[in-house]
Amino acid sequence: MVHAINHGEYERILREAGVRITRPRKVILEILADRDDHPDAMAIFRRAVRVDASISLSTVYRTMKLLEDKGAIHRHIFEGGRSRFEPADASHHDHLIDIDTGAVIEFTSKRIEELQKEIARKLGYEIVHHRLELYGRKRK
Repeated sequence: MVHAINHGEYERILREAGVRITRPRKVILEILADRDDHPDAMAIFRRAVRVDASISLSTVYRTMKLLEDKGAIHRHIFEGGRSRFEPADASHHDHLIDIDTGAVIEFTSKRIEELQKEIARKLGYEIVHHRLELYGRKRK
């Protein structure tokens, strides 16, 4: 899925929070804006040190925490794995996690959304938020 947030938007959010935009933070924000997966902090760190070897893992963690606290990113903790991140501006979608490779596949299904609403309605509820995670492996 394509996400519209860019590193300038991340910078604006951090500046409004009173955070200085250092070179290491700029690199981290560019990596976040250019990603097409759900990286964990170590993956972001590995990508960042390829650009600037002086970036520390603690800077990655602090930056991710700030962005999460400001609602700019979502943290996902998929079963048996590390925290992974994605932009908060992403349209609603669900996840299929490959248990062999750890790959996270985003998908949407109108049918699933309608079924969830129907089930909630039958039970006397209105869904205000949900998260669907499917775990599987490729069929042979």
